[in-house]
Amino acid sequence: MSIKGGEEVVSNSIIANNTKSIIKQLGIKQYVVAERAGYSNRTFSDMLNGRRIIKADEIPSIAKALGVTPNELFKTTNDQQAS
Repeated sequence: MSIKGGEEVVSNSIIANNTKSIIKQLGIKQYVVAERAGYSNRTFSDMLNGRRIIKADEIPSIAKALGVTPNELFKTTNDQQAS
């Protein structure tokens, strides 16, 4: 997999950080979200901690497990301040 200008790393970081933030806001355990999304706890942890890239086709299942839209996982600080 090639990374063009670091775009995948940046978007993966945004998605991972937003996912962790939503998990914290909801007060649920990470393993619960992992199970709901269809991942092992280890795989999901790797995704959230940058050891595994979150693929585009995985985002809907993560969003559904969190009860949010996929767009919520892509929000940046600027997006959140505008809301």
